[in-house]
Amino acid sequence: MSLAFLYAGQGSQHPGMGADLYEAYPVFKEILDSADVDFDLKAVSFTDPDGVLNQTQYTQPCMVAFAAGMTAILAGLGITPDYAAGLSLGEYSALQAAGVFTPQQAISLAAFRGKAMASACAGMACGMTAVLGLDREKLQQACDQASDLGVVEIANYNCPGQLVIAGQKDAVDKASALAKELGAKRCLPLKVSGPFHTSLLRPAGDALREKFKEIPFGTPKFPVLFNCLGHEMGPEDTIPALLEKQVQSSVYMEDTIRRLEALGVDTIVEIGPGKALSGFVKKTAPSIKTYAVETCADIDALSAALKG
Repeated sequence: MSLAFLYAGQGSQHPGMGADLYEAYPVFKEILDSADVDFDLKAVSFTDPDGVLNQTQYTQPCMVAFAAGMTAILAGLGITPDYAAGLSLGEYSALQAAGVFTPQQAISLAAFRGKAMASACAGMACGMTAVLGLDREKLQQACDQASDLGVVEIANYNCPGQLVIAGQKDAVDKASALAKELGAKRCLPLKVSGPFHTSLLRPAGDALREKFKEIPFGTPKFPVLFNCLGHEMGPEDTIPALLEKQVQSSVYMEDTIRRLEALGVDTIVEIGPGKALSGFVKKTAPSIKTYAVETCADIDALSAALKG
């Protein structure tokens, strides 16, 4: 068996995530208890009493803390990957799993990233729209034609037939209409607070570049596949530069999944919450077995399946 971990990105969060793990696994509890953030991470994750979990600056550290705790639980059970990747924010969790960051470094960086992204998007009339049933070339054509109204770019290449565009609202709306004319089955506006993974997030990339100068980056223990490449880093790449680029560039998740398949990966564990990435895998490389783990019951099922 060749195993990869895929880490979920922003959008799959929900109140209650990790609450059962916190009670059942001391290593999960330890990671969340030691999170160095300026809010009550456990309260936001478990009950979200103030309704802030979906705000970027809260979502990101909560998601990374959950992922770090789950990674530690699985490692304690002898379940470790040969490769790792993540969707957007999930890339930080993949790097943490590989030993590039400690759990606390990853959580702190996610908190910083969330605030930098929120700041870059403040006051911007923007949008993100999922485009279903259209190929890359035709959607790029729609974006090019709509660019007279502002920035609109393909932000996510999720899987065959599912792409996401983002940018300034008028340009996104025009590109969506053009995409339908070109044969898109549906265009679904997403509830997000910014045009993530477009050039409009350059200020966040600039802020991250400066922040990374303060952070020691470890050497990965196993290969990590990067969003902005769709594959492993090359000899000319550096992790800080790739993460700076990632926040303002397209996410090539379909390419990443195809690369994992080419590397011989036959089993993927999605570390949630949610099962969105498992769906992408099934549409891109259906021969790969997928398991999604979010709860204690999921962990038990995964452990039994892998041992069996």
